[in-house]
Amino acid sequence: MSTTLSRPPQTESSIHRVAILFAGGPAPAANAVISTAAVSFLRNNIDVLGVLHGYSHLMEFSPDYSMAEGRDYIRITHNVLKRTRNSQGILIGTARANPGKEVSDPEHLKDPQRTKPLKTVHEALVSLGVDALISIGGDDTLKTANKFKLFQEQLPEGSHRIPVVHLPKTIDNDYMGIDFTFGYFTAVETLAGEIRNLLADAEAARSYFVAETMGRSAGWLAYGAAIAGEASLVISVEDITGKYEASEETIDPKSGKKHIRRVMDLDEVVKRIVATMRVREEAEGKQYGVLVLAEGLAEYLPYQHIEGVPRDEHGHIAISKLNLSRLFSDLVSKEYTSQTGRKRKITGLQLGYESRCARPQAFDVMLGSQLGVGAYRALVEKRLDGVMVSVSGQLDLNYVPFNQLVDPATLVTVVRYIEPGSDFHRLARFLETYVND
Repeated sequence: MSTTLSRPPQTESSIHRVAILFAGGPAPAANAVISTAAVSFLRNNIDVLGVLHGYSHLMEFSPDYSMAEGRDYIRITHNVLKRTRNSQGILIGTARANPGKEVSDPEHLKDPQRTKPLKTVHEALVSLGVDALISIGGDDTLKTANKFKLFQEQLPEGSHRIPVVHLPKTIDNDYMGIDFTFGYFTAVETLAGEIRNLLADAEAARSYFVAETMGRSAGWLAYGAAIAGEASLVISVEDITGKYEASEETIDPKSGKKHIRRVMDLDEVVKRIVATMRVREEAEGKQYGVLVLAEGLAEYLPYQHIEGVPRDEHGHIAISKLNLSRLFSDLVSKEYTSQTGRKRKITGLQLGYESRCARPQAFDVMLGSQLGVGAYRALVEKRLDGVMVSVSGQLDLNYVPFNQLVDPATLVTVVRYIEPGSDFHRLARFLETYVND
């Protein structure tokens, strides 16, 4: 008879060896996810391999390059997992290698050349005797997991199929299918602490800081850090509407075709920032402040500011090659002087990398642990394939099929933005400096 203090019983499973890999940028509580997933399988007498540095080594597999323990993967044992749940960093490393890069349409799955990297990954895992794969990463890694599943559906009958389960990771928290992603709250707290430090500095020197935070596609991280850090204003991609939105015509250098591109009206956004500064000074007697910008605004810069900037493996603009905060600090400084005839020191700086491997706070460890256990339950207890593990309510587990998260026609995921006018969005507007706009 089961009791509330009973451990879950062992479950019969056709899985004898599982591989875990982590891809994309780091996130606090990564090791909570990895370690709890691993220990769940180990307690059911299932071997666990930790694939080192994402897909990068798997993609190098060939007759002349066999997978080597210690170089390409590690065996995760109970001894390896001692006190790792709250540790910093990533036990198995990470990378942005993308074996699904050339597959952007379902028809591409029939092209042996385009699917060659996926085939290589499959062969590498088969060579290791892997029966199931746990993928941990952001939306790009989710797309890769989905492509890997679809690729296997094209294999000849009788081929070794490797079920795949994905665990959502991003400090940006812009994931469809889950309320909050692990590491988000730790990252918010880390950035909020820095914003509070900057506020003290700004007050002492009667100056301003323009703080650029991570958040490629949506404003969750910027908004969370601004709310918790008591910033004076936060602006993200969700705010580029109405008079702050513009368009420009660009020409594709390869095809020569013209495109209409949605951009921000830089002048209007800068004036809105200066309006906050003036209200603080003229109505509240505050000659200082911290203004938070989400780095994703870089994608909305007029072309003259991003011309020549490279893009990464997944087609995203290399934001690290830009300096959004410095650009805005210069523009805001000039506009402030133009409007007031006075000068005010405005310093731009980028925040973010220091938050990705911060020591995880309790909630993220709990959330990450449940996701890790959820991977075991999805594969062993429920025998699922092609699902993302999700958590809602009081850490209740849910399993969301890939086809509900990835558009079957385009193989693209949908970004979860902050809904303008939502209670979360309005919270920031309530707490920051009031400007009648």
